[in-house]
Amino acid sequence: MQRGTLRRRRQTGQWLSKRIWRRRAVFWLGALGAGLLSVFFAEAADWSQRAFSTALWGAWWLPLVITPSGFLLSAFLSQKYFPGSQGSGIPQAIAARNLRHTIERRRLVSARLIVGKIGLTLLGLLTGASVGREGPTVQVGAAVMVQVANLGGLRHERGLILAGSAAGIAAAFNTPLAGIVFAIEEMSRSFEQRTNGLVLYAVIISGLASLGLAGNYTYFGTTSAVVSGTGDWLTAIVCGIAGGLAGGLFSRILLDGARLIKRSVRTQPGWRSLLLAFSCGMAVAIIGILTDGATFGTGYDQARGAVEGHPIVWTFWPAKLAATLITALSGIPGGIFAPSLAVGAGLGGSLGLLGASPGLAAVFGMAGYFAGVVQAPITASVIILEMTGNHGNVIAVMISAVLGFATSKLIAHEPLYHGLAKGFVDDAHKRAMLARHTVHVAKAAE
Repeated sequence: MQRGTLRRRRQTGQWLSKRIWRRRAVFWLGALGAGLLSVFFAEAADWSQRAFSTALWGAWWLPLVITPSGFLLSAFLSQKYFPGSQGSGIPQAIAARNLRHTIERRRLVSARLIVGKIGLTLLGLLTGASVGREGPTVQVGAAVMVQVANLGGLRHERGLILAGSAAGIAAAFNTPLAGIVFAIEEMSRSFEQRTNGLVLYAVIISGLASLGLAGNYTYFGTTSAVVSGTGDWLTAIVCGIAGGLAGGLFSRILLDGARLIKRSVRTQPGWRSLLLAFSCGMAVAIIGILTDGATFGTGYDQARGAVEGHPIVWTFWPAKLAATLITALSGIPGGIFAPSLAVGAGLGGSLGLLGASPGLAAVFGMAGYFAGVVQAPITASVIILEMTGNHGNVIAVMISAVLGFATSKLIAHEPLYHGLAKGFVDDAHKRAMLARHTVHVAKAAE
């Protein structure tokens, strides 16, 4: 009885503690900041893409100038002033959670990287890169939470990075459930008891900020079509297998290519990496011109049109896949979330000849291809169902995602984001070893 009384008094004291409430307020402020920044990022990204599209009117040749120049400038700025901003942002958040040393962890989620990640992703969209803002929003959300934690004296940085990442996805896609699932399946591969509350609170607060400013919208439009016949189920199966093959091939080439490029530019990382970025930009410009501009940017309009049942040229999806792959290999900051969903929508729309409605086939293609790229079938299913606002095809979408995941594993044996995260972890370990060697040599010289 006495122990129970003491426990209740302790709990009451914790509930009324100013220190605990101050920490909670700091955490809530961080989650709110991540949500508001995500909304700003989304609006700025849409404006950047529109500005690029407007500039192309009457000047088809313009990408041959500004796209490679933009790639070159982005690569230079990311190397010189914002190291750690290259690529998607999700691998950096995963690597930051796995790093033990605080200094190395904060290199990937610093205040400087918030500015660099947003600014350079917008530069990519402004010059025609095939990138998205969703992956970068994950790194930005994680960085915001860590910076606010530093100011407020919060601990458990690994849990805060997880919460910030989930908040970023939830606000970026306006999909709160997908943010939670993403944190479980992709970021941590588990749900720790001490961090589950952080994730839920962060997603709720960030999602409310996004909902309040941007409204309740479906990211890729809606389709009213529901699976009804054999043709629909067959389309779900075919889209899952085909999407998995294409997604696994994309993932395998990106992982192997990134490692090969890293080894080749190691001796002279400056000019070689800049030359690579310029060459990739020129290739993306040529692909974009050949497809009448369809492959530039996120692919949002094409994916939305496919989901809503509008026909899409079958050449779009392989061209968009190539443009996204080349952009990712260039090393400039930018995500692959939205471009991958656009590729999947185009693939599914092309396979809709089996009898399913075009919108339904596009959704299945998104599920199969995206699950094949990231090898996270639950996240793929949930995020696509939430984004399209159609929950009547849950089983069929899950079938496509699971088949995409299983097929992708035959080609790419390592999950894409975790494979890329190993590069950042290895770089951190090499810096730590070099620092210890330098200290050892200095001591020996004394």
